[in-house]
Amino acid sequence: MISEQNLNQYKIFYTVAKFGNISHAAEELYISQPAISKAISKLEENINTKLFIRNHRGVTMTNEGKILFEYLKTAFDAIHLGEERIKKINELGIGQIKIGTSTTLAKYMLLPHLKEFVTQYPHIKIIIECRSSSHTSKLLDDNKIDIGLIVKPEGVHNFEFFSLGEIEYIFVATDTYLKNLHLREGKENLSTKELELDLFKSANLMLLDEENITRQYVNRYLKENNIEITHVLEVSNMDLLIEFAKIGLGVACVIKEFVIDDLKEGRITEIPLITPIKKREVGYAYSNNMPLTASMEKFVNFYKSM
Repeated sequence: MISEQNLNQYKIFYTVAKFGNISHAAEELYISQPAISKAISKLEENINTKLFIRNHRGVTMTNEGKILFEYLKTAFDAIHLGEERIKKINELGIGQIKIGTSTTLAKYMLLPHLKEFVTQYPHIKIIIECRSSSHTSKLLDDNKIDIGLIVKPEGVHNFEFFSLGEIEYIFVATDTYLKNLHLREGKENLSTKELELDLFKSANLMLLDEENITRQYVNRYLKENNIEITHVLEVSNMDLLIEFAKIGLGVACVIKEFVIDDLKEGRITEIPLITPIKKREVGYAYSNNMPLTASMEKFVNFYKSM
């Protein structure tokens, strides 16, 4: 392993070799000529090789010195390129952010504002890893992504979380589906509570798959409210649930904020619940064990200022 002292000796050798003159090298490095001569002698002693031959014009490299100079030139050129690259990164704000989120949250909460961020910071590369919120949390724990857009998990986690707002889970269907269901079952004269309980038992209920944390959250709600379900159609993502509900395939549990226009325009109807499902927070989470990069600071500050 090269020590700091050896690195300094190599720097001195490289500068002397480049100028071919000890006095010029001393001016370049702001050290005395005797200090340079001493460093060169020490380096020659360490590697047991003569590197320079002195003459009346200055110094001339030996063959071994020329070989060492070529390797050091490559190394110092690489260092210079690295410094220039970092300088350019700082000047242009070049960077990369790896974001984890579900397909649904990406569509409805990430994309609407991402265009403005990219416009402001065009040199920051964005990579999006579409997974469920539970998978995204795991990626955060493993430091495989920089930031995750997730439903706020229950319990304590090793990351910071800032909320973008609350979401509400509701059950929706078309008016036609509900009317036909009540006619078919002959239950149009039941009370509100009886209709609610009967609806879940007789309707084709469309939910996300069992591994999804939204489904698990809804399952707990159903259990706590003694609601039995019989006919369940599992769907892989929220967009499909919304589309299936709109064509009258059944009753779907969806996020209200994502179907506001459909509700307003009457394509689907919200089914009133005696006990509404408790709202949940959605926001960005990132590790509190790792310092933020410059790109991450820009991203976090951008969303916090919205």
